[in-house]
Amino acid sequence: MKTKNLTIENAWICSIVEDEIIPFFGDIIISGGKISKIRPKFFHIYLKNPDKVNKDSFNAYGRVVTIPLVNFHDHIYSRLAKGLPLKGKFDNFQNVLKNLWWKLDRVLDMEMITSSVQMAAVESIRSGVTYIFDHHSSQNEIAGSLKTIKNVLNDFKLRGVLCFESTDRNGQDNALRGLSENKEFYSFQMNDDFHAMLGLHASFTLSDDLLHESKKLMKSDWGIHIHVAEDESDNKLSVEYTGSLPVSRLKKFKLMNDKSILVHGVHLKERDYAKINEAESAIAFCLDSNMNNSVGVPNFGKIPKSIPFLTGTDGMHSNISRSLKQMYLTFRDQGISGDQATTLIKKIYFDQIGFAKKYFPDFGTLGENERADLIVWDYIPPTPLTKENFWGHFIFGMLEYPIQTVVQNGNFLMKDFQLIGVDENKIKNEIYIQGERLYHQIK
Repeated sequence: MKTKNLTIENAWICSIVEDEIIPFFGDIIISGGKISKIRPKFFHIYLKNPDKVNKDSFNAYGRVVTIPLVNFHDHIYSRLAKGLPLKGKFDNFQNVLKNLWWKLDRVLDMEMITSSVQMAAVESIRSGVTYIFDHHSSQNEIAGSLKTIKNVLNDFKLRGVLCFESTDRNGQDNALRGLSENKEFYSFQMNDDFHAMLGLHASFTLSDDLLHESKKLMKSDWGIHIHVAEDESDNKLSVEYTGSLPVSRLKKFKLMNDKSILVHGVHLKERDYAKINEAESAIAFCLDSNMNNSVGVPNFGKIPKSIPFLTGTDGMHSNISRSLKQMYLTFRDQGISGDQATTLIKKIYFDQIGFAKKYFPDFGTLGENERADLIVWDYIPPTPLTKENFWGHFIFGMLEYPIQTVVQNGNFLMKDFQLIGVDENKIKNEIYIQGERLYHQIK
């Protein structure tokens, strides 16, 4: 898509300067996909004539503009899993895996995968998420699946870091084909907008042989993306099968590094945190999913703050705003003070920037001469917005409001709640056709 010149006027611009958010009122001038100039203005002068803008400008009418949101753990393949005719017990986490997700990922074909990505892309844009770290599984449709996901996300002008869920649960040949899909994507499909990670399921479905093969594939600019201690059964079965806890196995095979994402971490031990911290790996928390699966939630008071905190959705939805608010409420529910909980949300916000830059060095901070990726929240602050009170507005204001407009690389992906260049009704009809196929095949 050819980028156009674009001006967003009358916005509260939340630029990032070092480790602070510095909000100010003004205009953003975009040229060639970059922010060419930021023009501060006086808010009270705007109030005298709020409709006054240049002819071709977008009037934000006092709304808040920030960098886009990032989903650090998605399962795009799960998007069609709504209202399916499921059988079997769902009384514990292992049964949820066996009777839902491991049935689903053996049924998916390329057409269903394509529709799943389309659904996730629409949801993500509407949620202000334009960067997605996806952990894919389609165990009987492996070869080329990551390329399919990349192509569809690219059609929607989103950026992604993709991997395939390698696992031994369907046999050794299948496990090696999963590794091969990761390798193929790393070798042939990466560019400025798409990157690869090495996808692994969870310790209790990974043999030592598979971890050994994974280590042989690892590159210096490659991190693993793996579920760790989501349920206590991961710890229990990992010890039963291999004699070691999940994180100890990852350390043994030297698979953790500063570009790795360990997901969930609900039942990590103190000694696990020490190993994760040493490797400089990040933990992506998915509290909505943890609560839905009744596996518990992490005890955030015991997690070293030197470990990067990220947020994901685990495929339940694309709404990272909701995930962030859930994080804050969980902090408070665990007895963490309001000030400390706010500090943790600030930590997450800046940790996400730091981690995203490991894969996308041009990930912006709403500064001049940076890539023009931004979102406009449908939130007009009812009180002054300052450096000192930004987080109060963010947690109790912005996170409760939808995203009105999305700009990616200087182009509108959504403008005033309308997706640009996308026939949403047509796409949803196509999604239904594939969803109906899935419904009947999974019966």
